[in-house]
Amino acid sequence: MDSKILYIEDEPFLGKIVKETLESQNYEVKLIADGALVMNAFSSFTPDICILDVMLPHIDGFTLGKQIRSKYPQLPIIFVTAKIDTNDLIKGFDSGGTDYIKKPFSTKELIVRIENQLRILSSGYQNQNNKHKRTNIGKFIFNPDKYELISGENTIKLSSRETEVLSLLIANPNNTIDRKTLLLEIWGDDSYYNSRNLDVYIRKLRNYFASDPKVEIITLKGKGYHFVIP
Repeated sequence: MDSKILYIEDEPFLGKIVKETLESQNYEVKLIADGALVMNAFSSFTPDICILDVMLPHIDGFTLGKQIRSKYPQLPIIFVTAKIDTNDLIKGFDSGGTDYIKKPFSTKELIVRIENQLRILSSGYQNQNNKHKRTNIGKFIFNPDKYELISGENTIKLSSRETEVLSLLIANPNNTIDRKTLLLEIWGDDSYYNSRNLDVYIRKLRNYFASDPKVEIITLKGKGYHFVIP
């Protein structure tokens, strides 16, 4: 069955070109130009992945990302924007994004990113039964099936990518995990762009664990990370 793509883009020419290109690759594409119409579209269209422009009329892409992520926690979201500095990257991932592509972009690169996201999603489903149901990390409890990090009465909702990174770190407690291994396992390649993405997720995980000094993610320059847990 062809994968379904929900594509939100308000530039008519770009939207038309990208939609037709994706359809020529046997994707089923629903194109929406108005941010205010996106959430209602899910009632009649169930996408496998969402391509989401940031600058949209009525509701911006970051706000939509949060709304989509809250209802569909495993749905891959590729943000599309002309801005790609570190603060924008962090905001995008905070808003539920699993990947980021900068305008202008080639449709070939977009297709590669779509296929990579779908491969990761499929791999996650296949390996779901192999996940640890709940894992103690210092004063925290990690529940990967629900994308949660729990400390007392406080629950942190994790993105799917945060869950993947933390799951790999947990699989190597009090040991060093190679940075390249993380990149290849999660993104499928160790490009500079994905390396920057990994930096964002490691920074966010460190912030989550900041209240427990016994839990550390130590960067070993030129090597990888050492995940210290009591």
